[in-house]
Amino acid sequence: MVTAFVAGATGYTGREVVRQLCDAGHEVVAHIRPGSRARARWEPEFVRWGATVDDTPWVDADVAATLARVRPTHVFALLGTTASRGKAEKKQGAEAASVTYDAVDYGLTAMLLRGAESCGTSPRFVYLSSLGVSDTAVGAYMAARAKVERELRASALPWTVARPSFITGDGRDDPRTTERLGAGLVDGALGALAALGVRGPQARFGSMDNVTLAAGLIRHGLSASAVGQVVEPAALRAPRR
Repeated sequence: MVTAFVAGATGYTGREVVRQLCDAGHEVVAHIRPGSRARARWEPEFVRWGATVDDTPWVDADVAATLARVRPTHVFALLGTTASRGKAEKKQGAEAASVTYDAVDYGLTAMLLRGAESCGTSPRFVYLSSLGVSDTAVGAYMAARAKVERELRASALPWTVARPSFITGDGRDDPRTTERLGAGLVDGALGALAALGVRGPQARFGSMDNVTLAAGLIRHGLSASAVGQVVEPAALRAPRR
């Protein structure tokens, strides 16, 4: 039986992972950050779908204790922030150092990884990374995710890393105008190439919505053949055979 702990459950991808796991009949614990403004919107939905809602604080000992209690078979790490969200939270009084990519995308994911390593069930760690992440990639966003991937490879846990390209579509809480425009331009150019018979770039770099991405995360995350694998966009879209 699958018992999945989903961190980042109220995010654009996380909420769909919760829904699809529940629809498939799995036991799901959806983590909502204490004090999250999204709780009022998503907790009733999660409960209606059949998930258990958890609001463990982001403190090492607390996270470790929760995972030891839940005893998950799978941990879905879908955490991340954006520059605009960081600015908004700083305006509301958050410390600048607590809302960076290093603090959230890396720091909270690394805390979750430590808790998963100590929980006693050796859960499969399914990590949502990004296309282009590598040890030589530049920028704070890529650097944070590269650090997570390095620590995953060094851990004793079974893991799967997903590296999608643009994640876009209806239903986002924040508009992400630049990302949507970028995805539209890239998808248009790739569509033109595909019409000429050059389909490889579209499969690799084309955008996907949260429904498609969640299905790919679950499909590969629950498949024994994807342990220790980095899953690129084309594979995230295509059903495993």
